[in-house]
Amino acid sequence: MKIAFTLILLSLLLSASNNGYGQQRSLQHRPYADQQLFHLGFSVGFHTQDLILTQSGYQSENGEVWFSEIPDYAPGLSVGMIADLYLSRHMNLRILPTLNLGGKDLFFREQDSGDEYATSLRNNYLTLPIHLKISGIRINNYKPYFLLGGYGSIELASKKNRAVLLKQFDTGIEIGAGFSFYLPLFTLSPELKFSFGLTDLLETDRRDLKDEELMKYSLSLSKATQRMITLSFHFE
Repeated sequence: MKIAFTLILLSLLLSASNNGYGQQRSLQHRPYADQQLFHLGFSVGFHTQDLILTQSGYQSENGEVWFSEIPDYAPGLSVGMIADLYLSRHMNLRILPTLNLGGKDLFFREQDSGDEYATSLRNNYLTLPIHLKISGIRINNYKPYFLLGGYGSIELASKKNRAVLLKQFDTGIEIGAGFSFYLPLFTLSPELKFSFGLTDLLETDRRDLKDEELMKYSLSLSKATQRMITLSFHFE
């Protein structure tokens, strides 16, 4: 959150401080690119998936109490399309259907014995974000912006009979910031985005478990919500 607000504040300050200077110089590349009513593009990037885990304090029949965490983050791949609708000089409505290919590793530790158990979750999400893009003033071939919006996502191929199973559908909010660079043939926009899930993804109905030994790990959690950080490169 601190990183996001810092980027947004920096973007607005840069835009405001160069307003007068930017208006005195002619725009070099595609000066009417921002006035298109509707345009398409595509996006590629990288992301890291995280879960905010709430421990239940469950104690098994033999007195074991397990706690879990996600100690490391592995990068995943994000690819998507962009549909942009012009609303005003500084505001656009954007829909970005995106495929996020990634996963996360869960680490369990028993509080008394120190026994450990690790498992991996491979999560491939088809996500539909809807963003309101709020832009600063274009300065020659550069323009900062920030975004806010929400998303809905669906898990494409979750594997069952694992210690932890996540629900198929998720919803959440997103904030981010980026910079648009106007090139002769297209606009390149690096963007940093933060996603905060609002849905409890932990599946508590574990009739899929064939190995009853895994049930103690599932019962050690009471809630799990998604978090994601995405660095994207938009081509429009």
